[in-house]
Amino acid sequence: MQVPVFVIALLVSSLAHADPLKVAVFDFELLDTSLQGEVNGPQTDEQRRLKDVAEQLRKALAGAGKFVVLDITPVNAAAHASNLQACSGCDVQYAQQLGADLAITGVVQKVSNLILNMNIYLRNTHTGRLVTAMSADFRGNTDESWSRAASYLVRNRLLAPNYGAPQ
Repeated sequence: MQVPVFVIALLVSSLAHADPLKVAVFDFELLDTSLQGEVNGPQTDEQRRLKDVAEQLRKALAGAGKFVVLDITPVNAAAHASNLQACSGCDVQYAQQLGADLAITGVVQKVSNLILNMNIYLRNTHTGRLVTAMSADFRGNTDESWSRAASYLVRNRLLAPNYGAPQ
């Protein structure tokens, strides 16, 4: 599904005001399907990267001027205790507690140290429905590769003015 940022604003038009959308950006989660993950468990550097790419997303959205990025501290412990992708909408519930219009979650799937995939999901907190999802495959389990994947998704999907426009 390809939806430009201006369409996201229209999808939450039930707000009936011109204020920037309030978003709750949760720390990303790791889905480790590599054999290394089964043996060693989550790596410290990967846990840090999950927080770093979420912070990178928060800064990009705040800098775009179209969003008010909310502080997730009041619900952060509960969010970390949940699997936000499989909790039957708890991400939306947490975001609602903060007064958000959109809940943004992300997952990095680690197939191996060479092959990874980053997914970002936006949900309308007023309806609970998925607004859009975006994904990027990337190579290399490094700070730079994770940051570049997040930057690509923000620049070419989330904030791209022509994202999803007919060609």
